[in-house]
Amino acid sequence: MREHLGGRYASLRHRGGPGDEEADPALRKEWERELAAGGWTCVGWPRSAGGRGLSIARQVIFHEEYARAGGPGRMGHIGEGLIGPTLIAFGTDAQKKRFLPKIVDGSEFWAQGYSEPNAGSDLANVQTRAERLADGSWQVSGQKIWTSLAHESDWIFVLARCEPGSRGNKGLVFLLLPLNQPGIEVRPIRQLGGGCEFNEVFFDQAVAAAEHVVGKPGEGWKVAMGLLEAERGVSTLGQQMHFAHELQAVIDALRARGRGCDAALRQRVAQAWSGLRVMRYNALRMLADDGASLGLKREALIYKYYWSNWHRDLGKLGADVLGAEADVISADPAIRPLQQLFFFSRADTIYAGANEIQLNLIAERGLGMPRELRPATESK
Repeated sequence: MREHLGGRYASLRHRGGPGDEEADPALRKEWERELAAGGWTCVGWPRSAGGRGLSIARQVIFHEEYARAGGPGRMGHIGEGLIGPTLIAFGTDAQKKRFLPKIVDGSEFWAQGYSEPNAGSDLANVQTRAERLADGSWQVSGQKIWTSLAHESDWIFVLARCEPGSRGNKGLVFLLLPLNQPGIEVRPIRQLGGGCEFNEVFFDQAVAAAEHVVGKPGEGWKVAMGLLEAERGVSTLGQQMHFAHELQAVIDALRARGRGCDAALRQRVAQAWSGLRVMRYNALRMLADDGASLGLKREALIYKYYWSNWHRDLGKLGADVLGAEADVISADPAIRPLQQLFFFSRADTIYAGANEIQLNLIAERGLGMPRELRPATESK
C-alpha cells in the first residue's frame, strides 16, 4: 500500500467512503485494476473462483491494513462483497465463468436493485414485475431506489415478482441485467451533502437473458437472503478502521480549535472511543467460527443497529466541535470531511434496514419473540 497508494493515486487516500463516493470514480476504477494486478481483490473468495482463499483472520488483517493506509472506498465492493459470493453459492457454472473473472479483474462493476419506493426496509414488498417471454428471457418493469453507484455500474442484480398474485417473499425471481440497454433509465438523487452517489432506476420492459436467473424462478427470496448474509462479513473490521480515522479527524478539529478542555465534548469523545472498541469486540465475536450454527449468528443481528447509531452520534459530535463553522459548506479539507460525515451519517439508521426494522429482527430472530403479541380477546 505504501508503494502503490502514491503518485497519481495519492489523491485517493481516505477518499470515496460513505458520503464521499463521488470522489474521482474513474481513478478509483483504475485503482481497482491496480489492486487486481497484485491479487488484492476478492481475497476471501476460494481460489477456484479467482480469489486468494484467505482465512478469516488474514482477510481481517487485509481489510484493517487497507483502511489504515487510507485505501479509497472500493468501487467494486458490491461485486466483490455481495453478488460475487452469491454467484459462488447459488450461480450456475456458466454464470460463474461469465461474471466472476470480471469482478476479480476490476473490469465490470455492479449495483444492487433491492429497495423500492414505499418499501425501503420492507424488502419483501416487491412491486417490480418480471414476465418470462417465449424465448425464456425476462422482461422487467418497475422502479428501484437508493441504488448506490448505479450511474457508474455495468450490471445490476434485481429482485422482482415473477408470479402474478403472489405476496410477500413468495413468487420472486433474482435476475442479472446489463444497465446499458433500452428500457433502463438511471436518475441521480441529490443528497443533503451535495452529492449524487445513489439513484433511482426505472425499468420499462428491460430484458434479462434466460441464462441470467440466479436460482429458480419463485425462489428469489432464498437467493436474496443468502446475499444479505454476505453483507455482514470481514470488511466490518475495515469499516471500523475508517471510523477510527474519522474519530481522529474529530479529535484533531477539537484540538485545533482549543476546545480540548471542554468537559462535555471530552466526555463524548471518550464515549465514541470506547464505543468503537465495543464494536470491534463484537465484530470479532461475530466472525469467530465455533461451528455452532449456519448462517448469521445472533451477534451479527445487533451489528448494524449498533454501528449506525454510533456513527450518527459521531457525525453530530463532529458538527458540534466545528460549531458555527459547520453551518456553511466549506472546501477546507479540515472542515468539509466532518460536514460530509454529519450529513451522510444521518442516513445510517435508515438505509440497509431502519432502526425499527433492525430491532424487530433482533427481537424475532435473536430473542425468539413472536411477531405479534396480542391480547387473548380483542374489542371490536
